[in-house]
Amino acid sequence: MPRPVIFDLFHTLVPGGDPERDRVVGEMALMVGVEPAALVEAYHATWRDRMTGWDAAETVRVLAGRLGGAPTEEQVARAAAHRRDLAGRLLAGVPSSSVAVLDALRADGHRIGLVSNATAETAEAWPATDLARRFDVAVFSCDVGLAKPDPAIYRLAAERLGVDPADCVFVGDGADGELAGAAAVGMTVVRTTEHHDGDPTWAGRALTALRELPALLHEPARGR
Repeated sequence: MPRPVIFDLFHTLVPGGDPERDRVVGEMALMVGVEPAALVEAYHATWRDRMTGWDAAETVRVLAGRLGGAPTEEQVARAAAHRRDLAGRLLAGVPSSSVAVLDALRADGHRIGLVSNATAETAEAWPATDLARRFDVAVFSCDVGLAKPDPAIYRLAAERLGVDPADCVFVGDGADGELAGAAAVGMTVVRTTEHHDGDPTWAGRALTALRELPALLHEPARGR
């Protein structure tokens, strides 16, 4: 029986777009009347809060207020929409090579899951993407109030797939300690460095290109 495969999203299937994120946040700062560099710094500093609870508008409202701004609701809504547009663009930019891997895995009978540390605008944009229909389960940290490497988020994805975590293969770049988190619940871990190397000290199996994954999964002794 083909093993379920659970993927990370950004820097694994989709480039993270980090410079563009900072540029967009700087533009949002001008919309709400605060200093761009300060808002960019505040976004980075509140990553954990944003990926486990705050929505786009709340983030703008809270952070602008902390920086001395007093934006109107119209300004907040405009800035939040600008951030949502970015999420849609990043997800629409999925490389054709990633899509081909997902299609190959599904053709081989693998069930496909997603576990992503992501903010609300990514989860909101997800259902309209070409990626979404290729996944059996998608778990976003912002929706469940859990984030990698918390073991509970991996167990939740496996539960929704109807399997034991030990039956799953987890594929990610390694950011946020996600590889160790997956290994801790018994998942087979495969690190991909195609878009980013988030855990260069990881001693386990690594792929330089995601397209190598289907062949790896055809080799049970090496894939475990």
